[in-house]
Amino acid sequence: MNANYVFELYESGYRDFAGIHLSGVDLRQRILVDIDLQQASLVQANLSRSFLTKANLAAANLYRVDASFAKLSEANLHRTQLKKADLRGTFMVKSDLSEAQLSGANLSGANLRGASLRGANLCGTNLCGANLRGTDLRHANLSWANLSGVRLSGAALGRTFLDDVNLEGAYLNGLNLMGMNLSGVNLQEAKLNGAKLDHANLSASNLSCATLREASLNQVDFTAANLAGAILWRAKMLGVTLDRADLSWANLAGAALEAFSVEGAEFTEAILPKVSKSGLYQKACGDTRWSGRSTVETLSESKFVE
Repeated sequence: MNANYVFELYESGYRDFAGIHLSGVDLRQRILVDIDLQQASLVQANLSRSFLTKANLAAANLYRVDASFAKLSEANLHRTQLKKADLRGTFMVKSDLSEAQLSGANLSGANLRGASLRGANLCGTNLCGANLRGTDLRHANLSWANLSGVRLSGAALGRTFLDDVNLEGAYLNGLNLMGMNLSGVNLQEAKLNGAKLDHANLSASNLSCATLREASLNQVDFTAANLAGAILWRAKMLGVTLDRADLSWANLAGAALEAFSVEGAEFTEAILPKVSKSGLYQKACGDTRWSGRSTVETLSESKFVE
């Protein structure tokens, strides 16, 4: 069935195209609101800039589809095959993408605000600059995904896989990341103001120049983490592990800082709360790998403030 015939049927009021085979079809810029394409085959189809608001694409095969800049808000994409799909700039507000297969897809600049991605496979997906505010990402697999500059405030995360993701410059303000494994994750210049990260694993993570104002970081493992230049103003940091961490030029003014261990930590030019001075000196030991000097020596070059 060719594109013109499909469109003619749609214009006549026909909406049920469930199970249809339209591989490679060109439906660019078509208005197909409320169309039913569940379980349809649209492999390598061109849906660029088309209007598919409230479309039913559940369990459809959209492998390598080009749906860039398409309108897919409130669409049903439950268990849809979208591997390696081009979804750049696609508008998918409040759409259901639960259990969808999106590995290797390009979702850069896409708007997924309020969408459900629960249980979705986003392994290796490019989500650079995407809007994921208020999305449901519980049980989703985001391993190796590019989340640089992504907006995630208000998203639901629970048993979400975030192995080796890139969150550079991401907006994570107020996000609940308690107990998450973020070891080795790139969070450089990320915005984590007011975020809840209690009991999280941030060992070997890159938090350089990140902002964590008033964040809750109790009992976080910062072993070998890069916190150089990070803003931790009034953060709650009770029972944290700072072994071999780099806190040079970090601002911890007003923070509730009680370190469990600071062996080999770097504090050069850091701003630290005065009430934590005695405890830090008591636990300071070893040499830092960052400058090769003793932790005590770097503490003497920090500034303790009220």
